[in-house]
Amino acid sequence: MSLPAPPDNYTFPSHRFNRTLRNADKTPLVLVGCGSFSPVTYLHLRMFEMAVDYVRQNTEFEVVAGYLSPVNDSYKKPGLLSAQHRVNMCSIATEQTSSWLMVDPWEAYQTEYQRTAVVLDHFDHEINQVLGGVRTADGEHRKVRVMLLAGSDLISTMSEPGVWSAPDLEHILGRYGTFIIERSGTDISRATETLGAWRHNIFIITQLIQNDVSSTKVRLFIRRGLSVRYLLPAPVVSYIEENGLYLDDGAPTSDNSSGHSKKEEISKDASSASASTS
Repeated sequence: MSLPAPPDNYTFPSHRFNRTLRNADKTPLVLVGCGSFSPVTYLHLRMFEMAVDYVRQNTEFEVVAGYLSPVNDSYKKPGLLSAQHRVNMCSIATEQTSSWLMVDPWEAYQTEYQRTAVVLDHFDHEINQVLGGVRTADGEHRKVRVMLLAGSDLISTMSEPGVWSAPDLEHILGRYGTFIIERSGTDISRATETLGAWRHNIFIITQLIQNDVSSTKVRLFIRRGLSVRYLLPAPVVSYIEENGLYLDDGAPTSDNSSGHSKKEEISKDASSASASTS
């Protein structure tokens, strides 16, 4: 797939990218979480921590970086703030509460909606071609594996006929793969049976402590004048209050000026988290 031109003044974030593989026997891995992040919640951040624990205990990967990739403004959905606000909130959350997560604004600042397959291609290009991958302590070059981190709703939509195109499924699950955070009420086994051709690239992570915090619920709380502290990182709560955000959730636009299909909207929704994060 050809990649769109980068936004003006764009620089791929790599300040927390671990360029040296600690264990030469492992495969370097970058986790990419796509979604609205309107606003980013503790669940979004917890997904990455759960994935790191799973990777360390159950796989031959070594996580060298993690990225949040907020969706483009052309996504058009209720409650979706401007890319600038969403990127700012994600940046505040990662920089002030994490030591390894980063936010990549490439997708958010594109001129039009980008499919998940294209977003993963972008990360692969920046990490393996521009940055040159990683090296072992002995200086040996290693290509980095890029994989999607998402909620269990993603697998449900991928197993439904007609929601995802066959080429995109092959590209995302065949070339890259995904880590899925399981949540109660989702029949993962049936979904993975349908996607059996890529089962080796689908890793299911069980939530040991169930968390149903969602961006939708957070926005509802704010509109009703209820506290959202301890549902989101404190600096994000302060940012929302200082900028008067989410006091009116707005209505969905009637047009489809972005040019992407409703099927793509559904799939992007599902990739954002294990609970509703719209």
